[in-house]
This record gives sequence, C-alpha cells and structure tokens, in this order.
Amino acid sequence: MDTRAKVRACALAAVGMLALAGCSGGDDENTATPAARTSAPAGGSASSLEQQYERVVDAVLPSVVKIQTDQAEGSGVVYDAQGHIVTNAHVVAGAKKIQVTSSGGGATLTAEPVGAFAADDLAVIKVSGGNLKPASWGDSGKAVVGQIVLAMGNPLGLAGSVTNGIVSALHRTVSTKGDGSFQGSTIADAIQTSAAINPGNSGGALVTLNGQVIGIPTAAASDPSVGAPAAGIGFATPSNTVKNIVPQLVQSGKVSNSGRAALGVTVRTIVDPQSGQRTAVAVVDVQRGSGAAKAGIVPGELILSVNGTATPDQTALSSVLAGLKPGSTAKVEVQKEDGSKRTVQVTLGELPGGS
Repeated sequence: MDTRAKVRACALAAVGMLALAGCSGGDDENTATPAARTSAPAGGSASSLEQQYERVVDAVLPSVVKIQTDQAEGSGVVYDAQGHIVTNAHVVAGAKKIQVTSSGGGATLTAEPVGAFAADDLAVIKVSGGNLKPASWGDSGKAVVGQIVLAMGNPLGLAGSVTNGIVSALHRTVSTKGDGSFQGSTIADAIQTSAAINPGNSGGALVTLNGQVIGIPTAAASDPSVGAPAAGIGFATPSNTVKNIVPQLVQSGKVSNSGRAALGVTVRTIVDPQSGQRTAVAVVDVQRGSGAAKAGIVPGELILSVNGTATPDQTALSSVLAGLKPGSTAKVEVQKEDGSKRTVQVTLGELPGGS
C-alpha cells in the first residue's frame, strides 16, 4: 500500500463553524538540552529572506523526525540529548511498534513510549543511539500575529517537508475528537497558522525565523459545509505548554501538575432523541472532595453552562474549562432530575494527569 493510500481521514471536532482534523497519517491518522540557536535578522530583500529560510531549515530540520507506528504516521521533535522525542499523543496512541527516522535519512531507530497527556495531545517517546540533534525551544508567549513561521514535518509520508506561513491568531481553544485509543483533546492557547498542515505533520515543528520551535502542529481545519480542507487554517500546541508537560513525562511518565482546571466530575453527552441535537452533559460520577462535590452537584444532574457559556456536550465543557485556572471560581448552571435549575459556585480543582 503506498503512502497516500495509507493516510486516513482525521478525527473531527467543532471550532466555531469549522471542524478540526488531527494530522497524523496512517491506516486510519526548561529541561531540554537546547541545540545551538540560529539567529539572524531577516533582511529587507527577497534574496536575504530566502537565505534566512535556508539557514533556519538547515538548523532545525535535523531535529524533526518521521514517526511510523503499526497504525499511523506522523512527526516528532527531538527534545533532548538523551533521545526523548516530543510528538502528539494521537500519533502514538495504542501503538505496539514505534519507529523513528531522521528527516535527513539514516538508520531507522526503534522507540519506546515514555508517557502521554491526552488532554493537551502531547506524548514523549525515546530512542537509544542515533545521535539525534535536540531542537531549540522558544517562548510561545512572545509570538505575534503576522510573524513568519515554518512548519516542518512529514506530511503524507514525505519526510523533511517544509511549508511557510504566518501566525494567523493566538490564544485559540481547539478540540479534536477521540479516535481509537486516543480519547481526544482540548488545547488552550493554540497558535493558529497559515502554514500548510497536512496528515503526517502532527507532532512536527512550528518554527520561527530565528530557529526556535514555538509550537507542535496538531490539527488542521476542514469546512464541514463542503467536507473539504479549509486551506491555510492549522493549529499548533504552544511550546510553553510543551515546556510544562514534557519534563513531567520525561521524569515520571505522568503529569502531576497539568495547570488545567477541572470540576471533578465524570460526564456524558445527552442527545435529544427527536432532534438529534446535543443538549447538555449529564453527571455520571462526582469525585469525592472535589469542587463539584462541595458545591452540591450530584450524579444524574445536568450541567447546562459554565460562566454563562452553554455546555451542550463534553467538548464544549472541556473548551470552557481550558480557559480557566485551578483555584478559580466558576458559576455552573445545573438542572436537577425534576427539571428545576440552579446556579452554584464551584472552586475549580486541577485536571489529573496520567500515563
């Protein structure tokens, strides 16, 4: 089966009027040791900008790898000199075999999973040997709209591909649906970019012109009205999230400090049987001692909104919580089983991590 035939349609999730597609390909899709940084001011002429592109590609592309599993293809970025590689959780979820090849070619290396945090769609794998070059990780908090960026990865299995664009927007909250062993994600502070992101780009590098990685390309948008990709709309997990989550995964394989707010409930989406519309999320379980428990929320009740934002499904609930912080207070509108409604104040806890 050729590479194009192996690239699958990606998982979809609502973002405004768009749908997101996680961008791994397949049968179905500040503890880092930095590399020497490439820093050269972009010149005013076309030739000097071209030279800048060439320098950045030459400096960063050796830090971008191709990842192949028994069920998907994607990309990764070398995190440190010990062989740790950052990728998207959806690229390696459920994989029984993981192989890594440098974008520049060379021997194929076998990788072992270290840990994953699906909520942010991040995972770490590790190889032994290979002399891979660690990337230089930048501060995504300094990204600005209009800034030129390059996306490096392995779209459609084409190793070492580079596309260019700009930072189109900042602080997006985007969600992707679960697929197989991957439970889905909701990414806060995502970077929107016009650099082309295609299946196989997931887990690669979004790079500035000074050679620093400021994001991990994670999802591309498609227009559900026409069922085709929406050109020039892609999203990357910010490097500052990587720098919070990945060191924890490297150290223990788990995340103990997610920085993500949580109500302390397990929920499921309620669908109206007549209209087919999603209407609310039902509370299945309440964690003992959680903010929800202390506010009197009990199993069987419906959560209708948080801070005035409707929560017709689990994705909507995750999205609104992604914009809040642990320890803050949220107004939660709840409907009891008898149909009566009330609004309670919930002190938010922290979303637990996992392996």
